[in-house]
Amino acid sequence: MRGCFLVFRKSSKLLISFLAIVLLLSTFSMGAFANSERKLTELPTGELFGDIDLASSAPTTVIVELEEESIVEAKHKGKSQSKAKLASERGKVVDAVKDKVNNAKVNREYDHVFSGFSVELPGNRVTELLTIPGVKEVYPNVEYTVDAIEVDPEVFNPNMLESAPFIGSDLAWDAGFTGEGITVAVIDTGTDYTHPDLEHAFGEYKGYDFVDNNEDPQETPPGDPRGGSTNHGTHVAGTVAANGAIKGVAPDATLLAYRVLGPGGSGSTENVVAGIERAVQDGADIMNLSLGNTINSPDWATSIALDWAMAEGVVAVTSNGNSGPNNWTVGSPGTSREAISVGATRLPYNVFTSGIFTSEGVEYPSAKVMGFPTEEELLALNEGEYEYVHVGLGAVSDFEGKDLEGKIALISRGEFAFVDKAENAKNAGAVGAIIYNNVTGEHPDVPGMAVPTIKTTLEDGQKLLAELEAGNNTVSFDIEFAHEVGETVADFSSRGPVTGTWMVKPDVSAPGVNITSTIPTHNPENPYGYAALQGTSMAAPHVAGAAALVLEAHPTYEVEDVKAALMNTAEDMINPATGKVYPHNTQGAGSIRVLDAIEAETLVTSGSHSFGKFVKDTGRQVEGQSFTIKNLSGERKRYSFDVEFTGNPDGIRVNTSNNLNVHGGNKQQVQFNVQVNTAKLEPGYYEGTIKVSDGSVVIDVPTILFVGEPDYPRVTGAFLGKEGEGYYVGSYLPGGAEVLEYDLYKFNASNGTIGEFLGEIGEFENVPAPVHEFTWDGNVNGEELSEGDYVLAVYVEQACVTEYKAYLVTITKD
Repeated sequence: MRGCFLVFRKSSKLLISFLAIVLLLSTFSMGAFANSERKLTELPTGELFGDIDLASSAPTTVIVELEEESIVEAKHKGKSQSKAKLASERGKVVDAVKDKVNNAKVNREYDHVFSGFSVELPGNRVTELLTIPGVKEVYPNVEYTVDAIEVDPEVFNPNMLESAPFIGSDLAWDAGFTGEGITVAVIDTGTDYTHPDLEHAFGEYKGYDFVDNNEDPQETPPGDPRGGSTNHGTHVAGTVAANGAIKGVAPDATLLAYRVLGPGGSGSTENVVAGIERAVQDGADIMNLSLGNTINSPDWATSIALDWAMAEGVVAVTSNGNSGPNNWTVGSPGTSREAISVGATRLPYNVFTSGIFTSEGVEYPSAKVMGFPTEEELLALNEGEYEYVHVGLGAVSDFEGKDLEGKIALISRGEFAFVDKAENAKNAGAVGAIIYNNVTGEHPDVPGMAVPTIKTTLEDGQKLLAELEAGNNTVSFDIEFAHEVGETVADFSSRGPVTGTWMVKPDVSAPGVNITSTIPTHNPENPYGYAALQGTSMAAPHVAGAAALVLEAHPTYEVEDVKAALMNTAEDMINPATGKVYPHNTQGAGSIRVLDAIEAETLVTSGSHSFGKFVKDTGRQVEGQSFTIKNLSGERKRYSFDVEFTGNPDGIRVNTSNNLNVHGGNKQQVQFNVQVNTAKLEPGYYEGTIKVSDGSVVIDVPTILFVGEPDYPRVTGAFLGKEGEGYYVGSYLPGGAEVLEYDLYKFNASNGTIGEFLGEIGEFENVPAPVHEFTWDGNVNGEELSEGDYVLAVYVEQACVTEYKAYLVTITKD
C-alpha cells in the first residue's frame, strides 16, 4: 500500500514479552491536537518543543524564541535591527505573557545571538504562550551537565600529560604560535583564576557568573549548601591555556570564564544561552562549551545561539557527548549546524605480554603489564633474577626497616592510588613492583608508573605470598612487546548523525581519555591542584586551544577557515577491532594535528557534506552540493577530485569537475551532483569521502547520504497528563508517522513488566513531525480507568520502519 511490506500490527504486539519502561511524566507539543472524535486539528500557534510537564501547576521555566530576529541574525540577513527595537517588540510579548499569567516571572532576556527571553510560570499555563503574537518557539529549560568522567583516583598520574604534544602543540610553539592575543571563553562551571598555572591568563575582568549573577566566575567551593563542589571548568581551562606545571595547548592565550553550571556541575538552558551571548559581546575569539544534553536536534536554543555566534565570527567548540558508542547519540549543543563538535580519543599505547617465574610448578596466568615509566626500564626486568619483598599496601611506613634496593616490591591493592604505591617503591630503591588485587577480578592499567609494574589477580598474589613463606623469594620476568594500538576513539564518545539535517557529527576528534589538567584546591597555602578526567569535555578544549593557535597564525581567517583547517588536516584513525578506518559518524574528519592545520595551503569548506535522503522507491534521484576551494599559497594549483563511497556500492554515481585551476590567494566554488539509483541499494546510510588533491597533498572531506528514511528512532518519547476533565496524550516523533497508535496496558508493579492489554485509545494517520498530541476522556472500552500507574504503548509506522515502545504513565483524577 505504501510500497513496503508491513507486519500484522496486532499480532506483532502479542509477540512482545518485555519492553523497557521509561518514566516520562512530561510532554512534547507543537500545538497539534485532536478533538473528541480523535480528528487531528492544527491550532494557529507557535511551536512547543521538548520535555515540559503541561499538567503540573508547579513553577516551570521555559525559553521563548521570538519571531523578531536577533541582532546578529538580522545583520547576516541584511536587515536592520537594533537593541531598542528588539526591546520594544520583546516588551510587547512580555506584557502579553503577564496579562495572561499574573504570576509569570521573566528571568533573562536575549537579543544578540538569540531573540527571546526565559520565563517562569506554572507548567499548565505554558501552552497559553503559544497563542501570543510574536512567539515563534517555546523550548524547555533543559538541564545541561558536564561531559566528564572522573578517573579512578587509584589510576591518576600527573605524568599523563602527553595529549598536547601528541596533537602537535609543541611543534606549533616551536614555530612561534602559543595563542598570544587570542581570547578563549570557557562556558562551564566557572574557573579557578587563582590557580598558579592559570592566573597569567586572566586580566582584571574575569568573565561573569550567571549562577550567582556577579562578576566572580569562581568554581563552586566545598561545603556549598546548594550542592557539590566543582572542578570541571578549571580542568577545561587548563587544557586550553595552562602555563606552569601543566602546559595547555595555547599557553599564552587569554581566558574569560562564564559560570553557567552551578553546584554539582549542572545548569540550564537559560544560563547557557546567556553565557554564549555575553562571550560574544565581551569580544571572545573562541568559546568552549564542554557540556551537553541528550537531545539530538539541531533546532534547540543553545544550538541556534551557537550557529549565530559562529556567524558573528566567534569560533564555537563543543563536546559531542558521552552517550556512545551507538549512532544517533550526539546531543545538543553538539548538534549545532556550524559549531565544531568534538569526539574523544585515547592516545596510542604499546601492548606487552608478561610472564613471571618463582619456582617450578607454580604458574601465574594473570600476570600482565600494568604500567611503566619507559619501555627501556620495563624490558630491563628481563635481564636478571630479583629478590622480592612483601610490603603490604605499599605505604611509606610499609617500607620502613626493609631493604628494597635493587629488588621487587610485592604490594597489595587498596587504600590509595596505584601510582603512589609505585612511587613509594621507587623511593625505597626498588627496580620494579608487582601489585596483586585485593578482590576478585583484574585491576586497571595505569600509564606512567614510577617503576615497571606487573599486576596479578588476588589468587596469583596469594601464590606469591605462599612462595615467600616457602622460602622461594626470587622472581624473574619474561616481558615481550606484543603490538601497538594506535590512537582510538573512546567507546563513550557520542556518535552522529544529527536528526533533521543528517549531518556528520562529530566534526573532529581529540584526546579525551585520562587527561591531566588543573583543578581548584580552594586552599591558598597549597593552590597547585591537578586531576585526570576523561570525556568529550576533555577533548573539546584541545580543539579550542588548537583553534587559538590557528587564529594567531592567521588572524584574518574566518570561522569557517579555522574549522576547515582543523578538519582538512585531521588524521584518520583505525579501529583495532576491525582493522578498518572508523566511520565518519564516529571520528568525524579524524584526530586534529595543530601544525598541519596552521601550515595548510588549501582549505576546503565546508569540511564535511551531507546529501541527505534519497527516498524514491525505484529509479534515480539526483541531489546537488557544492564546496569552496581556497588556495592559500602564492602559486596556481591544479586540483583533481575523486569520490569514494565505502564498499563502492553500485547505484551511487558522483559527477564533478575532473580538474580545476585556482590561482594563488584565490578561491573557487566546485559544484557536484550525486545520482542515486535506490532500486540497486539497500536502505541505510552510506559514507563517502571526497578526495581533493593538488598533486602532492590529498584532503579528505567526509560525506554521507541516506537511502530510504534514515534509521533514527521513530518514537523517542510519550506522555500522558491531566487537562481539565480529561487528559492529553501524545508522543515525540522525529520523522512523523504514517500510522500512529496508542495502546494502554496494566502495569505489573511487582516485577516492573507490562500487564493485561486494556485497549486502544487513539489511532491516527499521516501525522507530521516532530510532536503529536490529542485529548482523551480517560475511558477505555466505555469504562473509566481508576487512578494509578499504567503502560502507554506507542506504535509507529514510518517509511517502512515500525517501532513499538512502552512508557510508564500515571493517571490521576486531580
